[in-house]
Amino acid sequence: MQDANETVKFKAIDDEGRQLDCEALFLFESPETKKNYIVYTDHSIDNEGNTKVYASIYDPKDLKSDENNEFAALPLKPIETEKEWKIIETILNEMQSQIESASNNADQTSQN
Repeated sequence: MQDANETVKFKAIDDEGRQLDCEALFLFESPETKKNYIVYTDHSIDNEGNTKVYASIYDPKDLKSDENNEFAALPLKPIETEKEWKIIETILNEMQSQIESASNNADQTSQN
């Protein structure tokens, strides 16, 4: 299993068959669905200037990295239900709030 401070990098294949270099933002297991999820990015930017973020189901047994902490490929499965998307969206929103709060606190500290 990965150390919490390690970056998980892996290869993914997009809908057009292109290989993408991806980086996990976070991984978690949902007690509700009993599935493991990975939220990740390929660092591409959408039309509004935001970094694209994706989510999939993965098997933790497939997390085997080399000495560079890179994966040849990580088999991913699609999110299957609206309930699963809501779980992921809730976590993303919580994380975004924490990041914004930390950023605001840092701004206030630097102004003092």
